[in-house]
Amino acid sequence: MLHKQFDFLVIGSGLAGLYSAFEASQYGSVAIVTKSKIDVSNSYYAQGGIAAVTNSDDYPQLHLQDTLTAGRGLCDYTPVDILVNEGPERIKDLIDLGMQFDTEDGELSLALEGGHHRRRVLHAGGDSTGKELVRFLIQKVLHTSSIKIFENQMVYELLVEKQQCLGAKSFNPNENSNLCIHAKSTILTLGGASAVYQRTTNPETTVGDGIALAYNAGAEITDMEFIQFHPSSFYSQSGHTFLISEAVRGEGAYLVNSKGERFMPKIHELAELAPRDIVARSIFNEMQKFGDNYVTLSLKHLNGEKLKKRFPSIYAKCKESGADFLDKIPIAPAAHYTVGGVKTDNNGKTNINNLYACGELASTGVMGANRLASNSLLECLVFGKRAIQHAQKQPHFTPSNSNQKGISVNDDLSDLFLNHVNAIAIAMNTKVGIVRTAQHLQEVLDLLDEIKSTFPFKTNEYYSIRMQNLINVCSLVTNAALARKESRGGHYREDFSNENEDFLAHSVQQLNKELTFVPVEIKSE
Repeated sequence: MLHKQFDFLVIGSGLAGLYSAFEASQYGSVAIVTKSKIDVSNSYYAQGGIAAVTNSDDYPQLHLQDTLTAGRGLCDYTPVDILVNEGPERIKDLIDLGMQFDTEDGELSLALEGGHHRRRVLHAGGDSTGKELVRFLIQKVLHTSSIKIFENQMVYELLVEKQQCLGAKSFNPNENSNLCIHAKSTILTLGGASAVYQRTTNPETTVGDGIALAYNAGAEITDMEFIQFHPSSFYSQSGHTFLISEAVRGEGAYLVNSKGERFMPKIHELAELAPRDIVARSIFNEMQKFGDNYVTLSLKHLNGEKLKKRFPSIYAKCKESGADFLDKIPIAPAAHYTVGGVKTDNNGKTNINNLYACGELASTGVMGANRLASNSLLECLVFGKRAIQHAQKQPHFTPSNSNQKGISVNDDLSDLFLNHVNAIAIAMNTKVGIVRTAQHLQEVLDLLDEIKSTFPFKTNEYYSIRMQNLINVCSLVTNAALARKESRGGHYREDFSNENEDFLAHSVQQLNKELTFVPVEIKSE
């Protein structure tokens, strides 16, 4: 076990991790530990943009109202208020650092996305906003001497003593080496868990590791039943998929079923720009109605040259995949964003001292039951900064000199592990997907229990830890979905198809405790 000491440990290298690390470097030494390479993250693949009020015809209060509306009654008022009011300042900070967003006639170019009533979505590189932001911050991080990067590290345990987080242990399977990093403050930014589903827009590494880490350490996990399915993910028979940004619909693309009918106008006043849960479920219903695997995104009525310029990456990917972006694209929903996660306060702090969570991994209270499009990148910036500002003022806790054991790999478990991963992914997709029932949810819990009771778990073993983490994450999602006997936002129960005011509350799960519901924070008069 190699031991290292830093002031700040940032686990994860998406936008939340990179921005937090860069912010923390003002106050001390920083370690970034990432599961793969530093440029592999959900943020890197975020196409649409980053929502913030930057235009004279827009106001934070309007952004707040759009966020609350999309959140279906489950947004906490204060963090949303913080997001929309501090967001423009964080955008200005980035621009002052040299980040270049797309412009038009000398002004910031603003897009319209689902659920927004104003054009307020900034973008970069057309449809490569996440990629451009991540690349920009990676350069900042690489040129900051107080930041050290550790790649290909699977963090498998948080060091917690007396309700204080003191760092973490990780394993590099490429080098078969163990690393222990002690830190005054630890910031979890490992992203969500949507890659536990068979059909997903996420990198395959996004399986909720950070949520499992926090849960195992005793942190509160909230609202895990709310998985957002992106309505428009490219469909192919091979299973190959990629995201077709919501901004494409923002530019006027239509959703059309196999009968050639446009179906969204009769379902919602915003038609194709209705909140994502409504669009995804409407597509699912059209597919079910006609026995189809996909619907079509039609762009042939739009200005083709303008679209090619606005969405160069999507245009190229469609062409590569044999689809004509300027005519029609086969699409179907896919698991995209984990709305719930590790419960934090308004400074990104968890219920464990010196442990913070930011980005998709965190549940700040902003997203409610259904994330408003392009709020996620802004949340990374706003609460990333708040977490570091809070963390740098906290006193340091001296750990005991306990012996730290590392882990090893038993290659004999590899095939069994992969078989279970595939079986779980299929079960999650078909039974804990866009439409759910008590029977299907219980079947998934039974499958997870069966795997848990038959897998030959070994102590301090690589595949055993990954298997247990996957079971825990999928159990958190499924148990919360079973407990919420209503339909709201990203959670739809066919057997409880209406919203129920009794569930205007957040689900909370904690290790060795029963699931509970806590009230939503509303605006104080």
